[in-house]
Amino acid sequence: MPDKMAGLLLLIVALATSTIAYNGELVEQECPVDCHCHYFRVNWVTDCSESNLTSIPYDELSLNVYILDMNGNNIAQVGPFPQSIKIRRLQMAHNRLTELKHESFAGLTYLLEADFSSNAITRVDPEAFSDNPGLITLELQNNPLDEVAGHFLNCRTLLYLDLNTCGIRRLNTEFFHNTTNLNKLDLSNNPLGSIEPGPFDHLTNLEYLKLNSCNLTSISPDAFAHLENLRELEMADNDLHALSWTSVLAPLVRLEHLDIRKTGITNLPSDAFAKNLYLRQLVLADNELWHLDVGNTLGHNLHSLQSLDLSNCNLQDRLSEEAFRNASKLRVLDLSGNPMYAADLTGVLRHLPKLHKLSLSNCSLQRLPNAFHVFEHLDELDISHNPLSDAFVSLLNPLDSLEYLDMSYCNLGYVGNNTFAHMTSLKKLILSGNKLHTLEEGLFANLTHLEALELNNCDLKTPIDPKVFGDHKSTNIIELKLSGNPLKVPESGPLLPEQLSNLEILDLSNCNLSHLNENLFISAKNLTQLNLAGNNISGAENLACLKKLRSLEHLDLSNNNLRTVSPKVFKSNPRLLSVNLLGNPFVCNCSITDMWDWAVQVKNDLHVLVASQPASFETGAAKLRKSLICSYDDETYRNIVEQTASSGDQRRLRKGDLTPIRTWAKYVRESSCGHTL
Repeated sequence: MPDKMAGLLLLIVALATSTIAYNGELVEQECPVDCHCHYFRVNWVTDCSESNLTSIPYDELSLNVYILDMNGNNIAQVGPFPQSIKIRRLQMAHNRLTELKHESFAGLTYLLEADFSSNAITRVDPEAFSDNPGLITLELQNNPLDEVAGHFLNCRTLLYLDLNTCGIRRLNTEFFHNTTNLNKLDLSNNPLGSIEPGPFDHLTNLEYLKLNSCNLTSISPDAFAHLENLRELEMADNDLHALSWTSVLAPLVRLEHLDIRKTGITNLPSDAFAKNLYLRQLVLADNELWHLDVGNTLGHNLHSLQSLDLSNCNLQDRLSEEAFRNASKLRVLDLSGNPMYAADLTGVLRHLPKLHKLSLSNCSLQRLPNAFHVFEHLDELDISHNPLSDAFVSLLNPLDSLEYLDMSYCNLGYVGNNTFAHMTSLKKLILSGNKLHTLEEGLFANLTHLEALELNNCDLKTPIDPKVFGDHKSTNIIELKLSGNPLKVPESGPLLPEQLSNLEILDLSNCNLSHLNENLFISAKNLTQLNLAGNNISGAENLACLKKLRSLEHLDLSNNNLRTVSPKVFKSNPRLLSVNLLGNPFVCNCSITDMWDWAVQVKNDLHVLVASQPASFETGAAKLRKSLICSYDDETYRNIVEQTASSGDQRRLRKGDLTPIRTWAKYVRESSCGHTL
């Protein structure tokens, strides 16, 4: 099979390059009337998503289409496709399909990936994809599948199958008989109730299995008997309190990752993981493990364990000093959400000098353990959501290797200026949610490597006083978050001190800002990302501050009060890559067309306007997405209704155009605005 797959992929590459002309330029392909088409790299993408279509426009498709996106339409039936069409990815999520038939897909001989999630599919023909020799990914999640009596699919090339939330109540012993090469399988959110022997016996190549939220109450000791190659198993959110964990997990000799979060476990036998010698990551979070013998069950047996999550387990028994004595490879430990005593932690943590990441968030700690001096390499510490007040300053001093510190929401009203005196390696500091009001002089003076500082919801009226950085004329801080502070913006002059001249990312969302003076960011001219979302900015005159930001690449103006916007506002921002204007009450007028023309003609990329086009296919497009919208004013809308009624244009009536709301893309197509750029 590997040789056949390699040959197929080489053929696909050759076909993909056939759309390139002799001069190296990409050739324009056919595009259906109601769709948007573009090249992604050298692949022709036809996007017909959310267009109220009731059928696929077969006759209008280019035979060289690589990705066909039909998500979010009203299509009830598929196919057949033209025999010579070269679709590799077919996206039909959120339609009205009720069945997948063999004749619908027989012509798609180049198909690699197919997505039919969130339809109304009750039956899948077992031979539906038997003529698709390269199909490796199939998404069927969120469909009400009928019970399957024999094998589900005849598709031996399939590597990834998603059957999440399909109403599957039973897996017969032949269910996966003809999909034996599966590498990844997701059965989460199906009411299986129990796992009996047989269904997984044919999946000897399976490495990743998800059974989260399956109403499981029992799993046969032989259910996983043939899954010796399984590396990752997730069974979170089930009721497995009566499970024989030792027997069920024994066959999984290569298991590396196990997630049994929120499974009703109240205790585990000391030999639960005796055969899982390679287990590196274990998630036991959100179980009522009141009396778990941490030392015998975990610390003494799991010598390969590198990451342990015991968060929110309501551990009642106090941890013994020997709990992790033999867990010498442990690098990540999460004890968040458990009532802890500083004295107990002091003894426990002394045996983990190689710990890299420690989370003690929400542990009801009024003071911290006196054990931080033993850590050789601790670079992440989360002590957030503890009523610490200021009773921890001296205990944190030894952490000179720390790079990340979260002490948000710790009821701090004051942080002494020697708190971070020895943390010269600190790169990210989170102080959000503490009512600091003001910051002490010299507080950050020694944080010469600090790159990110979060001060969200700190009740700050003035952002940052220059004196907090001591005598330093500049800092390395490139990211500053001040969201949710009732900032008093100066009528003139800069918002931030000159020490923040290297700042690149600034979050001023939800700060009740309305007027921003022209010199507001004069001391932060290197900004590349600026978040002004959730404020009360209502007009271009309040965006004069953007003129100083020549390096700006990403701007978020979502959820403000903008009714109109002009590309002239961004004339001084030549490097802009994205502008988020979602959630503003825009009026449909020619400024919309001006912005569209600016994105297309000046920026040469419509994606600059966030939500004007689909998300990047490189990481997988969103199934349904938000769109830039505007509304016609009352008079214009009234005229449109009258004109449509008098013209008898049934097509527009059928497509639901008689609404004052338009996506920007639709408004640009139908407007009579002249092009000004």
